[in-house]
Amino acid sequence: MAGVTLENVTKRFGDVVAVKEATLEVPDRDFLVLVGPSGCGKTTTLRMVAGLEDITEGKIKIGEKVVNELPPKDRDIAMVFQNYALYPHMNVFNNMGFGLKLRKISRDEISKRVQEAARLLGIEDLLARKPAQLSGGQRQRVALGRAIVRDPQVFLMDEPLSNLDAKLRVQMRAELSKLHDRLKTTIIYVTHDQTEAMTMGDKLVVLNEGVIQQVAPPLTLYNEPENVFVAGFIGSPAMNFIKGKLRREGEDFFVDAAEFNLKLSSALLDKRPGIKEYAGQEVTMGIRPEDLGDAQVEKEFQVSDDNSFTADVEVVEPLGSEISLYFKIDDISGIARVDADSKARVGDKIKLACNTEKIHLFDKETEEAIK
Repeated sequence: MAGVTLENVTKRFGDVVAVKEATLEVPDRDFLVLVGPSGCGKTTTLRMVAGLEDITEGKIKIGEKVVNELPPKDRDIAMVFQNYALYPHMNVFNNMGFGLKLRKISRDEISKRVQEAARLLGIEDLLARKPAQLSGGQRQRVALGRAIVRDPQVFLMDEPLSNLDAKLRVQMRAELSKLHDRLKTTIIYVTHDQTEAMTMGDKLVVLNEGVIQQVAPPLTLYNEPENVFVAGFIGSPAMNFIKGKLRREGEDFFVDAAEFNLKLSSALLDKRPGIKEYAGQEVTMGIRPEDLGDAQVEKEFQVSDDNSFTADVEVVEPLGSEISLYFKIDDISGIARVDADSKARVGDKIKLACNTEKIHLFDKETEEAIK
């Protein structure tokens, strides 16, 4: 097994910079997820590691070996794609073992590896079937098995679950995580689905327009985003952003915006002392929907005039265990995820409370987090 290192890697397609000066270290046995919107450079980065795209500038190492000039077959990697690309005329056994056959591996060794991979994936009873006789989840397992039998140093996975239905995706996410625990190998995984990224990765790499925005474990990205982009991309529904002004009154700090002001908690100011230096300046305030509640039924934190405001309810989405409320204050729109006991209805004026310990503040110009 081996780790992967990228050193100032850039990829240009003519005048378009698809990946810009990416520097990244993937330790051996890590499950690293590249995540970001379409066109952010995540698949291009994966394809450069695989050798399917040439590098314009920089260096890529697998283990201690620089692989810039090595063809894909010599990099000791295995790829799993969005398209399963199974041979329709071959049964599952032959699909999984075909790559080994091309490498002149003995028949007994091929059989041993295929049987082991099939047992690991729970598809022993499918080895005689053709792809047309399999469900989408079963085909995905066969594609994974084809990669596993090669026993590579690194697995590269490019949105392998995107063709599955929602229920099967959730199931396969858990299966892939368990598979990583069993195989103890390095996995680099690409997805645009931030929920998938959060639930699977040891570390996440958030990209935007070819630039790495932040590299961190999932909960660090959620709780301590480095900038507005990361804060808005990680979390579902997305974080609410409100332009406001930071005001100081004695030892207290408030964010004034539209028709409300929120007093920042002392715990937040202790955790992010740099906020005090922005007194009197315009800032961008971020509040996650789950950190807002209906003041009449809120149970998670204490409600006061300093942490609540009145808003107009525009849309109500009951979700069983909770309710998503789309609200508006003047020209500011947002979403709150409130307790299922809320009686709010469309057209109501509602008092929303904010857990001010969870507020995020960003520099208005640079969009960097204020710490």
